[in-house]
Amino acid sequence: MNILEIVVRPVGSSEEARYQELMQEHHYLRALPKIGETIWYVATWRDQWTAIGYPPKFVVTDPMAASSWQYWRNRWGKFIVAFGTHGKVKNIADHDPLPQINLALLFGEQSNLPFYYRKLPGNIHDVKTVTNLLADMKTFGISKANLVMDRGFYSEKNINTLYKNHLKFLIATKKNLKFVKNEIEKLKDNIRSWSNYNSDYDLYAKSSSIKWKYSQQRPNKGDILSGERRMYLHIYYNAAQAVDDERKFHKMLRTLHEELESGKRNPNNEKKYEKYFTIKTTPIRGIQVIAKDDAIEKAKQSYGYFVLLSNVVKDPIKALEIYRNKDLVEKAFCDLKDRLGFNRPAVSSDMSLDGKLFVEFIALIYLSYIKKQMKDGRLFKKYMMQSLLDEFDIIECYEQPGRALRVAEMTKNQTDLYRDMGVEPPSSL
Repeated sequence: MNILEIVVRPVGSSEEARYQELMQEHHYLRALPKIGETIWYVATWRDQWTAIGYPPKFVVTDPMAASSWQYWRNRWGKFIVAFGTHGKVKNIADHDPLPQINLALLFGEQSNLPFYYRKLPGNIHDVKTVTNLLADMKTFGISKANLVMDRGFYSEKNINTLYKNHLKFLIATKKNLKFVKNEIEKLKDNIRSWSNYNSDYDLYAKSSSIKWKYSQQRPNKGDILSGERRMYLHIYYNAAQAVDDERKFHKMLRTLHEELESGKRNPNNEKKYEKYFTIKTTPIRGIQVIAKDDAIEKAKQSYGYFVLLSNVVKDPIKALEIYRNKDLVEKAFCDLKDRLGFNRPAVSSDMSLDGKLFVEFIALIYLSYIKKQMKDGRLFKKYMMQSLLDEFDIIECYEQPGRALRVAEMTKNQTDLYRDMGVEPPSSL
């Protein structure tokens, strides 16, 4: 994708329905009605919609373009789009380099507090990075750890490396893998039985014990060690997700069909064109686009399913609970970028970046502690974090050199909040 080919323009009245559908699907606030003289915008690349929004925010709608939209801003009434490749971001207006950094965070499972961070070079979906992190953890006296990874880490090479290093893992994986599709096919007729239903998560879960075809190259001996390793494949079916998957799939098919009929083909969609449609061209009728019903029906077989793999966790619900606990780290990254303002570090040297990273990490410890105490004390039912801090902020303190800090009167509610947060209330005047 060439950044100079991206065009930002207002959404036409005939396009507003499509705009609202995309907002409903991709934006966290869903579709919103126009307010006053609001102008909606669309960013296109070769007439293909890649992002939509209005000042000052855009939401990416094209998954193939998502990795390219790293940063954009509105300056002097003009949209300035930054385009990133291979971890770099360049601003086309003032050409200031905006390097992208990868960051590893480790949290305590029970404390819910961060205790380690490190900048990561290159591809963070490489198991070498994981083994380096585990080596660092040994300095903290942590010799054993269970790894929970998203499906971006999945590859045959990575799984073999995990087995080679005797690491325990739980990892999400794609549904289109041959051995996964085979297991789904075996279970699809009875997975929706009552015995497999879990009311806490409102889904069906079933597990299979499978054999992983392990292989390891041995350079010293010049051969390949192969064998089988035990693995548990956890399959989940969510009926609500199945409906959502079908809706998204039909929208994708509609987009593909429109591109083919208009002759404005997207190079990124060529494999999908071939998979789901037959295209015929005649002098009289022009372009005819015919759906491949068999391929479409086959794709529908995976609606509502998702899969986890583990070499240690046997129970599917336990595996799901463990996997969803990784949400703690994902939310921490959101806190770093949004609440703590680290989305753009605004530093001019590596030394400044290291210093700011350390300060942000200390701030994240405090923030994570506050969130954990609020959760344990069930305070989120009454307060947002900011409103709770505001309750403490209005307490007046008097500081005088050579004397102890004096705290003004506190209400009973403020005193109770201190105790709910695990802190002894300061003495009142």
